[in-house]
Amino acid sequence: MNSTAEPNRTAAAKRIVIENCAIATVDADDTEYTSGHIVVAGNRLESLGPGPAPAGLDGVVRRVDGTGHLATPGLVNTHHHFYQWITRGLAQDHNLFNWLVALYPTWARIDEPMVYEAARASLAMMVRGGVTCAMDHHYVFPRGTGDLLGAELRAARELGVRFTAARGSMDRGVSDGGLPPDFAVETTEGALRATEEAVDAHHDPSYDSMLQIAVAPCSPFSVSTELLREAAALARRKGVRLHTHGSETMEEEKFCHELFGMGPTDYFESTGWLGEDVWMAHCVHMNDADIAAFARTGTGVAHCPSSNARLAAGIARVPDLLAAGVPVGLGVDGTASNESGELHTELRNALLINRLGTHREKALNARQA
Repeated sequence: MNSTAEPNRTAAAKRIVIENCAIATVDADDTEYTSGHIVVAGNRLESLGPGPAPAGLDGVVRRVDGTGHLATPGLVNTHHHFYQWITRGLAQDHNLFNWLVALYPTWARIDEPMVYEAARASLAMMVRGGVTCAMDHHYVFPRGTGDLLGAELRAARELGVRFTAARGSMDRGVSDGGLPPDFAVETTEGALRATEEAVDAHHDPSYDSMLQIAVAPCSPFSVSTELLREAAALARRKGVRLHTHGSETMEEEKFCHELFGMGPTDYFESTGWLGEDVWMAHCVHMNDADIAAFARTGTGVAHCPSSNARLAAGIARVPDLLAAGVPVGLGVDGTASNESGELHTELRNALLINRLGTHREKALNARQA
């Protein structure tokens, strides 16, 4: 929304003008206008402010009367698994680990056409609810099933959504003490090679980028320590962001202590997985020291309240995370643990579910959500 950035870039652009609408900018000062205007030039929000749009704008191709409507920035979905669209409604009464064991055999048989259709449906559901920037964490790559990442990129391009594809991976199958079937995981070397190839082929770091790639091993209980460490090194060598699941359930906490002799946050820090370039999904079971570590390193959190409730994972300490200065966003999570696949419902559920915690009615208000 910076009209001074690259001013010549939008000089000849076609413009859309929206007027007479209420505007909640959600900027650093929480600026709001009861009646204002927005000018869109090409793919940029060129300007906004109170009252009517400036007179004499060139290239206006459409004017919208926004009377009675509220304009907000497009929503940003910070965690999702598009492929799970095709397994909604299954394993309804399971905790996370049992849910994964029940569904992995089905997920391990997905192919390129399935992933493409699931991505289109997932993205379309979000777009109709106001999402303009989405990510997907895809980590299931069964052998011989086609270009699964390419299927997602094609769907995002067709729907016109700004997209971060978090190229996930798993190298710890059942025979190595993990949860997924062995035929659904990659080798450590294969996962790293495929991730680097995805970054080299698709990542666009430019200001107007519509597609970026993140490095995203799945979770502590489905990847090896070597994969976590090498993936972090790869991401920083390539200058891309890192994403994974963290501290989602009590079972994960127990798993990490039994296998690594420490909790998830300490384990992540030992493998290079805390930092301003990292964001993690869920982060439900975090103590004060964990929250302080995230705040100290600038590590972000994708809060997925509906999924956490669906899988009985618990209530994330969102008010405490925010008070400590941890960056927190909202995520749909996969529709196999969300069902609706809509991000705007997560605003409401974040507000309501956090009020069930220790902070009660003071946990979050509507504008914070």
